[in-house]
Amino acid sequence: MKISLIITTYNWKEALALVLASVARQTRLPDEVIVADDGSRPDTAAMLRERARDFPAPLRHSWQEDEGFRAARSRNRAIAACSGDYVLMLDGDMVLHREFVADHLVAARAGAFVQGSRVLTTPGFRERMLQDVGACPGFLSKGIARRRNALWLPMLSRAWLALNRRTSPHAIKTCNQGWWRTDLLRINGFDERMQGWGREDEELAWRAWHAGLRCRQLRYSGLAFHLHHNERHVDGASANDHYLAATRASHLTRCELGLDAHLQEFQRHSLPDLRAGC
Repeated sequence: MKISLIITTYNWKEALALVLASVARQTRLPDEVIVADDGSRPDTAAMLRERARDFPAPLRHSWQEDEGFRAARSRNRAIAACSGDYVLMLDGDMVLHREFVADHLVAARAGAFVQGSRVLTTPGFRERMLQDVGACPGFLSKGIARRRNALWLPMLSRAWLALNRRTSPHAIKTCNQGWWRTDLLRINGFDERMQGWGREDEELAWRAWHAGLRCRQLRYSGLAFHLHHNERHVDGASANDHYLAATRASHLTRCELGLDAHLQEFQRHSLPDLRAGC
């Protein structure tokens, strides 16, 4: 099975570099990594070209103009450009446990997408991680929250997946998810009407649920550590709440303005592997 790892980013190249370092240490490398860039400055592209010199997998950069928070469109472009059978999605501030990719493959099942969790770090531990590539929290580390999400217990994880019967969307965040690409194509990816912070991930999950896809909650494996940062939103409300409400009320399965708008572009011109220019 070919795996595409999609990492979203916006103007935080230091965090992205740390995430890429954790990708390079995976026991099961992804078959390609695509950075879905929502309009970062040129220094992000420069960092990616530098990292590509010794990166162990194809590294690609999908960039779009900075016209505000357009994570839905940025992710759709990366999904359209990827070649994997299975798509792992994470944010550019999520540092991965070395078994992250392998754990997601164990959890992958037909007719479902996988929702992982995250460990939260304090500003102090974030700085330690940014300064020391090898500094990764453990269950007993100071400076973390949601501590149970730092437990790597693969046997317990498999038992949880087998016994957990709650399959409707909940605790949805695209900072740690796994999808079959064919399923994303069927529901047409993210709804690009949704701009500004929030709900594009939850809305996608509800369309998937309406289309018959289960949500498999991943626990005790697929670990990822979130680098603390100030949120780009003020409170829990989002300008996109009405789109989510409409999707749930109408049992929508496919959005109109979505992934298919970008397929032809990448059929004509694929994203280059940045290692080729090194």
